[in-house]
Amino acid sequence: MRNSANAPVRQTYDRLAAVYDRRWARYIRATTRATLARLALRPGEQLLDLGCGTGALLRELVLESAAPRLCGVDLSLAMLACARASLPPAVPLALGDVGALPYPSGSFDVVVSISSFHYWPHPEEALQEIRRVLRPGGRLVITDWCADFLACRICEWIVRRFDHAHQRIYGKARCRQLLEAAGLAEVAVESYSAPWPWGMMTATARVAAT
Repeated sequence: MRNSANAPVRQTYDRLAAVYDRRWARYIRATTRATLARLALRPGEQLLDLGCGTGALLRELVLESAAPRLCGVDLSLAMLACARASLPPAVPLALGDVGALPYPSGSFDVVVSISSFHYWPHPEEALQEIRRVLRPGGRLVITDWCADFLACRICEWIVRRFDHAHQRIYGKARCRQLLEAAGLAEVAVESYSAPWPWGMMTATARVAAT
């Protein structure tokens, strides 16, 4: 993925890193909780948190008694620094973006992304890269804003005028189309409010087993 397309996202989150968890605490708690409820992780699985930010999801997973093996990747060095300060050294973190993930093919059983989908300038390319790093039978879980909710469409209309990092939000039908076009199977997309008035969706899909 083109570095020029990612520069606004990196700059935005380098600037916000120090206040991000405090400013968006309610939203982070709600979306992390909703994603965890849909992950269905199994002991020993290798999980990549894509766009891990300050490490909110990884911190929750570390606390689980049957925690999977965890990795995180993010565009922002400042966000990664916050994550590093709150995670054990056994959780590796890497600088990278969804279009060129710094991992060999077939590295992970699960790739999860919370609140980064609407920043991907080329989602078709991104989904192919995610598919590359997943093992046969591996799962993808994406939680993001949902354009089927009026509040999200209004917010996007405002955000687009002030935030050059923002790309677009998707409704359930378009999200499903993108995942299926990437060759992913067992696609399911669930929408819900978390927290009000935010309309969210979590999409799950699987790489076909060989």
